[in-house]
Amino acid sequence: MKKIITAVAFSLLFCANSFGVTLKVGVLAPEGTNWSNSLKKMAKEIKEKTNKKVKIKFYFGGSQGDEPDVLRKIRVGQLHGGIFTGKTLGDINGDVRVVELPFTFYHDRKKALGIVQKMEPFFNKKFEENEFKNLGFFEIGNVYFVSQKKTDSLKNMMGVKIWSWEGDTLVSTMIETMKFVSVPLPLPDVLSSLSTGIIQAAYAPPLGIISLQWNTKIKYVIDLPISFSVGAFLLSDKGWAKVKPEHRKTVEDIAKKYITEVNSGNDKDNKDALAVMKSQGIEFLKFSDADVAKGKELRTEVIGKLKGKLFSAEALKRLESNL
Repeated sequence: MKKIITAVAFSLLFCANSFGVTLKVGVLAPEGTNWSNSLKKMAKEIKEKTNKKVKIKFYFGGSQGDEPDVLRKIRVGQLHGGIFTGKTLGDINGDVRVVELPFTFYHDRKKALGIVQKMEPFFNKKFEENEFKNLGFFEIGNVYFVSQKKTDSLKNMMGVKIWSWEGDTLVSTMIETMKFVSVPLPLPDVLSSLSTGIIQAAYAPPLGIISLQWNTKIKYVIDLPISFSVGAFLLSDKGWAKVKPEHRKTVEDIAKKYITEVNSGNDKDNKDALAVMKSQGIEFLKFSDADVAKGKELRTEVIGKLKGKLFSAEALKRLESNL
């Protein structure tokens, strides 16, 4: 009997090793985008290079829900990972949000991405402490403010109902500091809320504005990025532990290769999206020098409210030293 049990156990172990692991990952990026195409190529190459021992199944277009839904499913074991943007990254590791502080980089996306890459080891240590493996940071791009009303000054933005991602402490604090009207909503509700007048304004990188079809509901873009948006490909420690040690470097190297490809594609997509909005007759507005200076003052106030709460003093110090 003992020999039979041993044989069965060995057989099960052999089968498990033979079939490998399938990692289930939730993504908001829609099918058909350059981003989703690169992720599919990533999954295909990882499958090939690990001899089918590691497979990644991406669930695109928010089919697993909004980012908080994906994070919840990871925590209960229904998913192994997600590609998250700043708000949800901050729910796991608030220090990441320092790179998304308003009025920090303006149009200089290269500088922003460079600082993210310099701070990556620091961020990754915090992710590990919170039981996540980061396979790499994505550049989502410069974030623009879009509106149905002419908001060519900070004064004219007052009273406009602005969407804020439900639960996003950084954005809600920024809107509160600027004395604007915040309307917290889940991301999937933004388009319908622009249609019905629940909100009159929102914010996103250009590729997000186009892919989410917000461009069909807005008339104006403020031609001054208010912040820089990042994302990351996170796997839970439990999910990463399913990948055998001999395959981990292969997975990391391939992921890095395609994340670089995504970042290059996102930069092009953002530029193309701005061109599309201009061609559609959406008006690009300029802020005065006085309003830009006021933005710097507001940034200092936001930092004062969030340092030691959302992000650590150490994270801020590292950001400022790199700046």
